[in-house]
Amino acid sequence: MPFCPLCACSRCEHFHRDARRDYYRCDTCRLVFVPPEQRLSPDRERAVYDQHQNRPDDLGYRRFLGRLFEPLARRLAPGARGLDFGSGPGPTLSLMFEETGHPMAIYDPFYAPDPAVLERPYDFITATEVVEHLFAPGRELARLAALLPAGGWLGLMTKRVTDDEDFAGWHYILDPTHVVFFSETTFAWLARHLAMTVEFPAADVVILQKK
Repeated sequence: MPFCPLCACSRCEHFHRDARRDYYRCDTCRLVFVPPEQRLSPDRERAVYDQHQNRPDDLGYRRFLGRLFEPLARRLAPGARGLDFGSGPGPTLSLMFEETGHPMAIYDPFYAPDPAVLERPYDFITATEVVEHLFAPGRELARLAALLPAGGWLGLMTKRVTDDEDFAGWHYILDPTHVVFFSETTFAWLARHLAMTVEFPAADVVILQKK
């Protein structure tokens, strides 16, 4: 049985199988995940991302990002400095924050792979439609939390597992780059593990604050 990539627990049960992949669920943090041997190679993963058409001048895309931008922006002090982690080929959320007076850095392992960006402190960090792609979410999210001061914010967007019976027909598992799936229970575990509070201001939005 594979180890959980979030909490490293070895108590994971087989949860679901479809035509392409298996899915396991951790008994401790309740993360649902695809085993490592069934993930895409970096080249195949990049090929999927290269097909994305997200652009800063796309008003529909800005409205989509507004689901995180608006509740997080209300919580920030003027001039708070941020990092958009997993910014993708068309960084947009970072521009939205810059337009409201927040200096921003971006990081993406494929499109903006500057490791120095991950060595600086930030007042807030965003990751929109990112965490479901992480091969090692426990390590990556702990690294991001370590860049925040007490009171700093981590804003995430990802669709959540809500019902066991609906998982088999869930469109979110059809994307081959989606390899980990969080529920509210999983985010509650993460908040305790990282010494953060957690809020769910919208269906796909999670905001954590470092204690």
